[in-house]
Amino acid sequence: MGLDLAAAETAAARVLTKADDILGFPLSGLMAEGPEDLLTATNNAQPAILAHSVAALEVARNRIGPVACAAGHSLGEFTAHVAAGTMTFEEALIAVRHRGELMYQAGQEKAGTMAAVLGLDDCTVEEVCRGVDIGVCQIGNFNSDGQVVISGDIKGVEEGMQLAKEAGAKKVVQLKVSGAFHSNLMEPVASGLRETLEKIHFREPVFPIVSNVTGELVTTGAVAKDLLVRQVTAPVKWSASIGTMLAVGVDQFLEIGPGKVLKTLNRRNARGFQTSALGEPDDFAALERSQ
Repeated sequence: MGLDLAAAETAAARVLTKADDILGFPLSGLMAEGPEDLLTATNNAQPAILAHSVAALEVARNRIGPVACAAGHSLGEFTAHVAAGTMTFEEALIAVRHRGELMYQAGQEKAGTMAAVLGLDDCTVEEVCRGVDIGVCQIGNFNSDGQVVISGDIKGVEEGMQLAKEAGAKKVVQLKVSGAFHSNLMEPVASGLRETLEKIHFREPVFPIVSNVTGELVTTGAVAKDLLVRQVTAPVKWSASIGTMLAVGVDQFLEIGPGKVLKTLNRRNARGFQTSALGEPDDFAALERSQ
């Protein structure tokens, strides 16, 4: 994870080395070598994803031109704020490490899960959640038209999965996650994260960030801080966020960091608009060829 990019780009290698220094342990070694079960634990995965994303961001900065606005899906919103200067990489990494630790602990104390529901509209999935009789089942992510993620405790999500199938879902897939992210079960995480973020001086972003919580533009540091706390228990309004970006005139999207999930979602959320994923050396080479 990030190994090839760091080998190819000095700017990326510097970010990963800095991450090791900030956290006081070899995160980059864990990213490069695993073991996978340790890397994918959310207390490690969250800082690892942030570090890889910011490494890719540093490689991209001088290659992508002016930025109109940015957004990040869940954890990715921290990278968006690093890009906009709302917080430094060091501040974000420390906060995200604590966020991951809090989420890991919350998942250990009260087991939760999430499931992707494909082929139902938002309103129908909301009705499914209201129909769950046992346990907690809430909307976790509004990812795109026809793709909604539900979140809650084990019994609640299992019942929600069954009700979604009965409502005509094309597919329902339980996700490999360690907790009920973006649900009320994350309330202890929100209070702990607020204490951490209160220690950070949030600056005014140099370009707007679209909030997961509201799907609207954020232009002040104070509002950004509050929304990053609220995001922990609120559903991710991703499709609305992309809609907001289109409404302000965005005509090209860059997914910066590991993976290409958001690029895939843009086949529905921003149909007809160019979306490129930038996380590995070949991605940057492809971007340069297209310019």
